[in-house]
Amino acid sequence: MAPVPGSGLAKGLAVTLRTMTKKTVTAQYPDAQPELPPRTRGVIGLFEENCTVCMLCARECPDWCIYIDSHKETVPPAAPGGRERSRNVLDRFAIDFSLCMYCGICIEVCPFDALFWSPEFEYAETDIHELTHERDKLREWMWTVPAPPALDPAAEEPKEIAAARKTADKLAAEQAARAEAAEAEAAQAKAAETKAAETKAAETEAGAAQADPAQGDPAQADPAEGGQAAAPGEPSAPPGQPTAPPGQPEPPAAPPSGPQEGQS
Repeated sequence: MAPVPGSGLAKGLAVTLRTMTKKTVTAQYPDAQPELPPRTRGVIGLFEENCTVCMLCARECPDWCIYIDSHKETVPPAAPGGRERSRNVLDRFAIDFSLCMYCGICIEVCPFDALFWSPEFEYAETDIHELTHERDKLREWMWTVPAPPALDPAAEEPKEIAAARKTADKLAAEQAARAEAAEAEAAQAKAAETKAAETKAAETEAGAAQADPAQGDPAQADPAEGGQAAAPGEPSAPPGQPTAPPGQPEPPAAPPSGPQEGQS
């Protein structure tokens, strides 16, 4: 069936008419920042602590826009009798964004998660040489990298987090054991001090009793008074005669039972 002459023009005019009836929405950039998706390829950030200078990113880059310099350092043995090891130390890590085509291959091939995408895109320069970002500038872009999406609640915990949690629990248990041992030692020391103080007090009382014979000699105690000794220089009461308690007058003496003078 042959098309109707002018049908294409009619369709185009219909699209124009529909668009004319809609309200225009314009993003007022830079006053209003655009909402970018989380995986936007804006700029590359460097997490320097994870970089081992393996050179994979520089070798796999199609544009050869990554520059890396390093040197070797000797690491002493971890245990006595071991051998020394050598490691690479990063001296320079730079990316020339005037050559980068934002393919993301360097981020994908990095085996130690040292490179990340940041959604920041406002780094235009008037001088092309300023588009070569050194490692300090790449480290600043790390603070703009969004957090990774949340894991599925039913997903298995990552091995790195499980290992870190296990190590933290082990350290916490060791610290708790050391704290308990310290508390036990403190309690034992306190008990020993208390026992020593009690022993010293008992020895002091025994020495005082030996120095005062009136308190330590039971022969001078009055058996009628439950062992209370008479004061030195005072006559003791005869047997069978009660003595007045302290602070009261003595009772009158009993008259003799024999014949007295002047009586017939």
